[in-house]
Amino acid sequence: MASAKKTATKAKPATAKKTVKMAIKKTAAKKPVAKKMAPKKAIAAKTAIKKIAIKKTAGKAVKKTSATKKTAAKKPAAKKPAAKKPAAKKAAAKAKAEPKGPLGIPELLRDAALKVLDERQAEEIVMVPLIGRSSVADYMILASARASRQVTAIAEYLREAFFKIGVRQVRIEGMGEANWVLVDAGDVIIHLFRPEVRTYYDLDAMWNDKRAQK
Repeated sequence: MASAKKTATKAKPATAKKTVKMAIKKTAAKKPVAKKMAPKKAIAAKTAIKKIAIKKTAGKAVKKTSATKKTAAKKPAAKKPAAKKPAAKKAAAKAKAEPKGPLGIPELLRDAALKVLDERQAEEIVMVPLIGRSSVADYMILASARASRQVTAIAEYLREAFFKIGVRQVRIEGMGEANWVLVDAGDVIIHLFRPEVRTYYDLDAMWNDKRAQK
């Protein structure tokens, strides 16, 4: 019996050691292996996030390029510069566009006087341009009438014609005898003579150097 007890006591420690070893093995087997794989998963996740970010930026870049292409297509074609007109044509166009001012009054008075003299049957009508030659007037007109009554009548018709144009200050001299009547409208001066008086004073000879125009 004593030997059996000894064997029992001797066997107990061996079994206890075995059980401890088995428990250690079990606990070692129970340790999670996933912890070792965690760094790899984190790296994979980071790379996936980077890929997504790269895709987004690439998509934005594609959108920008398409937008720039659209704006470039919308830009209108550059207009061709208009051909430059010659200076002479420009000056002529400008002169036509500008309204006539007071500089046109001498010509209006001249034409009105010539019309009256023609309608009232004046004789030997001579028109002399004085522009650049005299500061007295722009035009001088010489004419003759058969009688003193005709001279005075023509002078009155000239005054009325000038009034219609707008010239109110018309000076008439020599209406008493009506041998030589001077009608002064400022820019235009008209000399009305009886034929014998005109030949006596001979004003035509003063402008006989090719400056008179009939």
